[in-house]
Amino acid sequence: MRHPLDIVAMFAALWLLASMVLDALTPKELTAVMIGIAIAPAVVITAVFYYLRCPRTDFAVMFAALWLISDIAMAFISPKELPHFLIVLGFVPAVLIGIVLHWQRFQRRHERLPLPSVKRG
Repeated sequence: MRHPLDIVAMFAALWLLASMVLDALTPKELTAVMIGIAIAPAVVITAVFYYLRCPRTDFAVMFAALWLISDIAMAFISPKELPHFLIVLGFVPAVLIGIVLHWQRFQRRHERLPLPSVKRG
């Protein structure tokens, strides 16, 4: 059973960890507080969907979209241009999830295709 306090503690720890890691990777002008404010809405929305037991695929797609939105928000609030690898880092979850979804669809293609019927005249 997922207890709400456990979820709050887990996502608060992840939010703090992400803020600190991104602070180490970004220019000095972009502080951990600014990063924390930029990614807080995404963390809260992700925690709500986790609490509501959103299906795994939907949760992954939503997480990737929110991660990209947070990356864009950090680029907007940053007084200095972000390094290019951080811009690419915003697209990584979306690309990985897209690859997994297409691979799963590729694996199940034989279930969707009808068997050819042989009609003799």
